[in-house]
Amino acid sequence: MIISIESVYIFTGIITFLSSIYTFFDRKNPRRLTTGLFYFIYAITLMCAKVIPPFYIGILVLVIVAIAGFGGVRTGSYGEASSEERNHNRGRLKSWLFLPALLIPLVTVGGVEGLNDLKIAGKFLLDPSNITMVALGLAAVVALVVAMLMTKSSPLTSVKESRRLIEAIGWAAVLPQMLAMLGTIFDSAGVGNVVAKAVDHVIPAHSLFWAVFAYCVGMALFTMIMGNAFAAFPVMTAGIALPLIIGHFGVQADKVAAIGMFAGYCGTLMTPMAANFNIVPAALLDLKDKNYVIRTQFPTAIILLGVNIVLMYLVARF
Repeated sequence: MIISIESVYIFTGIITFLSSIYTFFDRKNPRRLTTGLFYFIYAITLMCAKVIPPFYIGILVLVIVAIAGFGGVRTGSYGEASSEERNHNRGRLKSWLFLPALLIPLVTVGGVEGLNDLKIAGKFLLDPSNITMVALGLAAVVALVVAMLMTKSSPLTSVKESRRLIEAIGWAAVLPQMLAMLGTIFDSAGVGNVVAKAVDHVIPAHSLFWAVFAYCVGMALFTMIMGNAFAAFPVMTAGIALPLIIGHFGVQADKVAAIGMFAGYCGTLMTPMAANFNIVPAALLDLKDKNYVIRTQFPTAIILLGVNIVLMYLVARF
């Protein structure tokens, strides 16, 4: 393939690396050295993960966890435009300001649907095994170029703005990758088997409702722990859905899997571990209460979880 998922990681790593250089020289950041080191190491893991042995990547991860854990990641000064300049640009560009943001989903869908089979010199243009992520990365680059042309700004301006955004997010920027790996570790460690044994002692073997209840609630709870429904899915499905709902009661696997994922998404709404959904918006909006998004979503999540339990039970029965 010509554009692989590795290319997307490398591009992201380059932006993060350049951002870290600015941070090292930002004297208004009270922790500029540790903050710069945090993003520098993170950039290395993105750019060089394919050439650095996993053991040493693990050590680098432990280092950035230690830096964040001891309060070494802070925000600094970013030389932002004044309110007058922003108002002037807003008046000049008007609704065209939204074009770069709108291009990201449009180009992503176009890439997935229109470029998935395109080959150049016998090679796929986009990595077919990660077509959506690669198309998303390509869309981000297209949106970036369009934004620079619209605003007549230099590539360095985009790096500075990227630095401002990633430092507003802070340590939570690395959380999605770590939590995705946690799901793989749990699955490899046989946590699903442990869950199956525990559930076997608690749930009556003849009760479809309690099996469904345990699976849906378990998906939500494990998602709250892992921050990702995809990470919780193999654990809870192996532990409850496969042996009980599918194996014992004979419910169709596709229906169980689909509704089970919806139940997991309810957990996503209720946990700070789902950083990109809950912590990142609070950081970008500069909310004083970092859990405000979660508190707002919590009632909706509980109601939807109940709906998913009832829905799966009815699908299983009829």
